[in-house]
Parts: sequence; C-alpha cells; structure tokens
Amino acid sequence: MTREEKTQVVAELKEVIDRSTGMYFTDFEGMTVEQTTRLRSELRKSGVTFKVAKNTLIRRALDDSGRLTEDIRNALVNQTGVAFGFDDPVAPARVLKDFIEKNQDKPALKLAYLEGVTYPGKDLKKVAALPTKKDVMASIVGSLSAPMQGIVNVLGALQRDIVYLVDAIEKKKAETASV
Repeated sequence: MTREEKTQVVAELKEVIDRSTGMYFTDFEGMTVEQTTRLRSELRKSGVTFKVAKNTLIRRALDDSGRLTEDIRNALVNQTGVAFGFDDPVAPARVLKDFIEKNQDKPALKLAYLEGVTYPGKDLKKVAALPTKKDVMASIVGSLSAPMQGIVNVLGALQRDIVYLVDAIEKKKAETASV
C-alpha cells in the first residue's frame, strides 16, 4: 500500500469516525468470507457502516479525530473491523449481538465506544439493551406532556362543573317558581 493510499484510507476513516456516535471494535479472526459478507449485509440493513483496515491506520484516524483512548489503543490488535452507528449509537450492538449468537461467538467484540464512554466487549448484551434515541425522546416528551394534559383535564372539569352548577340552579328556580 502506497503512502497516498494510506493517507486516503485514514481520511475516509476519519470522516466516518467524525460522523459516528457509536463505534464497535470487533476481532473477526476465524470468520469465513460468507460470514463476513452476511455480517456486512445485516449491518448495512440497519444503517450501520462496517470498515476493516490495518490497526495502525485506524489508530491514526482515531487520533486525528481526537477519539483515541488508551482502551481503544489496547484493543487495536489482531484483525480489527469497526462498526459505526450514526443516528442510533446502539443499533450496531443489537445487530452484532444477534449475529454473534448465531455464529459461534464470531466476531468477538473487543470494545464499544458510545458518545465518549467505553464499554468492554463482555458488556455487549447490556449495551444492546440500552433504549434507542427515539425511545428516550418519547419518554421525555411523555414526561413533559403529562403535566400539561393534567391542566387540560382540570380546566375541562371546571367547565363541566360550572355547567352542572348552572343547570342545578335553573332546576331549583323552576321548582320554587312552580310552588
């Protein structure tokens, strides 16, 4: 690989790293070409990008992006593939978890890096169980709308009570006028 090609690979990796909200570093050693192709296909269906490159190039791109941590540096050994999540940083974890369970624990997850927090590979199930960004947003909106809905209900009840009160007064007046 020439110096220009390496520079191009680092630039492409840096661009993907800068856009990502979640990175999953996998060791795909021992996987067949068919398994790797299926994994890439399943990740692509979920909007996840999967890149394979030399560890030194991945390290350089991460360093250029300011995301190279000591944990990531230590994980960059053997054959490394990185799954990148964008809108939903947990989406790659769900796909990887399902794929790993079906394929004799391959690829092995080295570690996950989500929005500045590093998780060891053994925590894949915990990470995959995290709520999606949409779920969190829906929960927040629900929490915010509940008090407003309560106010609307109280105001509606006040109007209803006033109508019942006026109706009761009219009935009382009608009874006293007929007597």
